Formats: sequence, C-alpha cells, structure tokens
Amino acid sequence: MNNSVPVVVIKEQGGHGALAVARSLGRLGIPTYLVSQKADAVSTSRYWTNSFMWDFSAPREDSLEFLLDVGRQIGTRAILLAIPDSAALFIENNAAALAERFIFSKSSPGATRLLTNKWQMFLAAKEHGVPTPEAAYPKSREDVEKFLQTARFPIVLKGADQLLPQAKWKEIVHNATDLLEKFDHAADSGQANLILQEYIPGGDESVWMCNAYFGAGSECRAIFTGHKLRQTPPHAGIATLAICSPNKAVENATRQFMQAVGYQGLVGIGYRYDARDGLYKVLDVNPRVSAVFRLFRATNGMDVVRACYLDLTSQPVPASELSIGRKWMLEEDLFTSMSYAKEGNLTFAQWLKSMRGIQELHWFAADDLVPFFVWGWKRACALFDASVRHAKSSSRNAIAMWSRRPPVILSATEDSPS
Repeated sequence: MNNSVPVVVIKEQGGHGALAVARSLGRLGIPTYLVSQKADAVSTSRYWTNSFMWDFSAPREDSLEFLLDVGRQIGTRAILLAIPDSAALFIENNAAALAERFIFSKSSPGATRLLTNKWQMFLAAKEHGVPTPEAAYPKSREDVEKFLQTARFPIVLKGADQLLPQAKWKEIVHNATDLLEKFDHAADSGQANLILQEYIPGGDESVWMCNAYFGAGSECRAIFTGHKLRQTPPHAGIATLAICSPNKAVENATRQFMQAVGYQGLVGIGYRYDARDGLYKVLDVNPRVSAVFRLFRATNGMDVVRACYLDLTSQPVPASELSIGRKWMLEEDLFTSMSYAKEGNLTFAQWLKSMRGIQELHWFAADDLVPFFVWGWKRACALFDASVRHAKSSSRNAIAMWSRRPPVILSATEDSPS
C-alpha cells in the first residue's frame, strides 16, 4: 500500500481513540501526528511522528490558523481525523479553509451537526424510520412537569447540543424529585440543554455497537458490529469489555440512517435491543473516530480507520470479515468489575470467564509500553489521592461527632470525690 500520506489526529482530554489510531496506522509506517490540548499518556506513544499542543477553546480564527500552520509544517496535505465531537464539528464548519492543507471526508452540509445534536438526531431517526427511544427536549421547568404527567422511570438525561453547556451530561434518574433538581441545576447557567430519553431495560449485553466507514456518495466501505459486556460508569458509559458479534439488523439500520442523511466518514453508533418490541433502537451517533474501533479488527487485519485511510488516498478497500468472538478491553474494566461485584451482579467465576478471548487491550501493547505505564502511574496517584481525601474526611467526621457529644458527668458517691 501507499503509506506516504500523513495523518493528523485532533483530540481533547482523554481521547481513547487517538492512541488506537497512532498504533493502527503507525504499525503500517504511516506518519501520524497528534494535536492535543495537553501532554498525557496518549501523547507518549512511540507511533506519533510529532505532537502539537493546542486548546480549541481559543477563538475560531486562532484555532484555524494554528491547524493550517501544522499542515504547513508537515509539508504535504494530510488526512485529518477527529476524536471528539467538537473537533468533527470544527472540521465541518471550516471545511473550505481546511481543504487547502488537509484531506477529510465531506458529508452533506450540516450532517455532522445534525448527528452530534442528540435532539436533532432523534428527529432525523424518526423521520427516516430508524427505531429510537422516545425523547423530549424541555425548554422550561413547566415542560418537565408536563412530561412527568406521563413519564415512566427511570429516565436518561443527556446533553443535547455538543457546543453548549451540559454537552457531556449523561445520567439515569429514577424519580421526579431528582429529575426536577437536576433540570433546575442545569438551567441555572441558561438553557438546560438536556433531552429526556426513554430508558430501555436490559443488561449491558443488550447494548450494541456498530463501527463503519462511508465513502463518497455515502457508500458503506466497511462495517462491523458487536456488543458491550461491561461499561463505565456501570450500565451507562463507554465499553470497558466488548465482543465482536454479527448483527444484520444493526448493520442495515446504520446503512439506512447514514445514507438517508448523506453522511460520509467514520462513525460509531450505539444501539440497545428492546425486548418489549424486539427492535434495536439507536441511542447515540458519533460521526468521528470511535473510542472502541480497535475491537473491530477484521480477520484480514482491517479496521475502519485503515479503510478510511485507503479510501481517502484513492486505494482499494478490501472486503473484510468480522472477527466473531474477538474481545477488546479497556483496563478500567478492572475497577468497573469491582463495582459490578459490589452490586452483586458479578461473581469471581463470571469475571474469570469473561476474561477469556481478550485479544487486545487499550493501554497495554507489547510494542508500545510507555502509554500503559504513564496511565498506570496516573491512575495509581489518583487512587492514592482519593484514599487520602477519604481518610481526612472520615477523620474530620469522627472529630465532629465526638465534639457534639455531651460531656460525661460522674455523680458524687462514697467511692468518688465530690
């Protein structure tokens, strides 16, 4: 293959998918560059050709000029990949200027914006006949109170517009009092920017993932499916343990939805199987590099990022088969498993069985050890700090409790002085 075209990856804090991109493409000898908000465990990978630090909360014009300068330093047009939604939106909003120095997928105007906005995505799914949980987008407390007249708990609270406050909010609430308190808190900063989404009952294994790449004309060039086994936060977050498994219903829904809105590029979509009506319902659409895309390494070594690279460099994308039964794990699963065990939802025997078949970890890689050790050290420091804070808090609480106790007064007796 022609591996001479460089790649630039934009990430913010965290950015699990960025490290996987560096390794997937770097192992093929592709020059890969990182644009990050700060140096962290991800930026220590040996597969980065170079790293650039930038905070995209800066004015748009400054961020655009910085990115164009990165392109000039590289010296040739590079493929541009986004890890967070905000980076995907930045590319879409500045496509004309960025095209001078970068190569990237070009969807129908506004497609990325539509898919990252949880409310607009819900309306689009309804319009195009893609099953999705029912949802509401309250603009006021009165709207929430009206919603509560027919609501069934639990309810999922999610940030709607990814460019407004509360964008990252995702929480399950179980009663009306809690819902109103959280809405009021969100509304303190102005618009609440929250959607209220129907909760679909079921375990983690009912949450399905589809990673795909759509080329010119929204033609599907690669598509893979699998489902979660555990996630963090427990029951409502990113997969910490997942397995490849075929699912034609999820594949077909993904093709139908992305082609209907004219989307081109990398995408990761979450679905949940609803046993009440037998439908797989779309929960979220991430029009960018998925954090777990390396779960879906095909039998021929292909993944969606490699497919994207081949397509954007005008090289043939080979047909690829799903590695059925392949497991991927994020090391945070060790801590997530403890939470599941405390709930009574995971025994040691079940945990041991779930470890079988893991073929790739997120942080650890034998040919790229530094990110794992940096992550492990920072995780250990965070746990130590948390334990110190807990000990100090417990000590303060104990002192306060004893200070509130009434003094013990001994009554005078023949055996004690008066």
